[in-house]
Amino acid sequence: QVQLVESGGGAVQAGGSLRLSCAASGDDISFDCMGWFRQGPGKEREGLALTYIHGARTWYPDSVKGRFTISYDSAKKTVDLEIANLKPEDTAMYYCARRTGSYCSYNYLESPDKFNSWGQGTQVTVSS
Repeated sequence: QVQLVESGGGAVQAGGSLRLSCAASGDDISFDCMGWFRQGPGKEREGLALTYIHGARTWYPDSVKGRFTISYDSAKKTVDLEIANLKPEDTAMYYCARRTGSYCSYNYLESPDKFNSWGQGTQVTVSS
């Protein structure tokens, strides 16, 4: 059973950037669909980025495209999310998730229920 641990969150000013990391242990995630989601106060969980590591493919919703970048660090075995030009509306708890199996698609950005392993989350707070 994989364990996912997020890190890298914090309090930043608008316009800044952050790099969040998701460390996976206990299983090989190379052939899985890995994603980053967030949930703000009173909001539903929102898909931000997906990657299928083995196929080197990524997907983003239009709302974050150009500001968010998902990547895999093979040396550290982490799935990272880089966020540029942070805005106060980016304030949320950010979660890493895994969906076992080799199928990964854009549609899963809207389907957090399709992911079967989640980390505890890392808080990002952006002040204006």
